[in-house]
Amino acid sequence: MDIKTASALHRLRLVSGPEAVSFILLLICSVLKRTTDFNAVPVMGAIHGLLFVLYALFWLDAWNKAKWPLKTAALYFVLSVLPFGGFVADRRLKREADDMVAASRADRKGVVDAA
Repeated sequence: MDIKTASALHRLRLVSGPEAVSFILLLICSVLKRTTDFNAVPVMGAIHGLLFVLYALFWLDAWNKAKWPLKTAALYFVLSVLPFGGFVADRRLKREADDMVAASRADRKGVVDAA
């Protein structure tokens, strides 16, 4: 795996967790707004909106760099709109990055052994 692909996957992982947390907090704030006088929806909405836009931008970059098939790219996008999907995306991205690194090391080892 080249450094640009690794960086793109890492950036997407970095934002997927906070995006998931902000989504859950926004849902909680929505319930509290309707059941109490507490209204943090405008603040949480702005925070979640910013994190979602970052996720979408990093998702596009990762899709471009990792050359995902449409099914994989769609899965990562759908995970961004599910309440706990960001956590699932983070785990899958970590596993994918680890697999890519292992394959890259095996390829390099094969090249070194053949020389």
